[in-house]
Amino acid sequence: MQFKRQVKAEESVNLTPLIDVVFLLLIFFMVSTTFTKETHLNIDLPEAVGEGAAVAADNIEVSVDAQGNYSVNGQQLVNKQVATLRDAILDVAGDETNTPFIITADADAAYQAVVSVMDLAGQLGFVNLSLTTRHPQGAEE
Repeated sequence: MQFKRQVKAEESVNLTPLIDVVFLLLIFFMVSTTFTKETHLNIDLPEAVGEGAAVAADNIEVSVDAQGNYSVNGQQLVNKQVATLRDAILDVAGDETNTPFIITADADAAYQAVVSVMDLAGQLGFVNLSLTTRHPQGAEE
């Protein structure tokens, strides 16, 4: 007598619930993650070794102190606003944009103050822009 064999169903693991849980966890972590914006740059102030450039008598020198105060050719400005700095530079330079433009900033000055001066010089059309540096300690003159 022959017995009929029973057909065995294939055994497998249903992955659909596992995939659903993984996607829910992924969405949860994406929504709950906080992103921070990097606002600080690790930059060492420049030091230079070499001969200094010849200084022209008719240059424009903008100085920025540690508190962010501006002075143009030694004349202290009344406030820290860029509009006041713009007016002072235009008074000194007039329409002459080929005049050497020198920026001297304190090592503790905020970078925003220095960048504002550089941006203003570019807006006014100065093409001969330079930054002053100091000799490193122990360097030969």
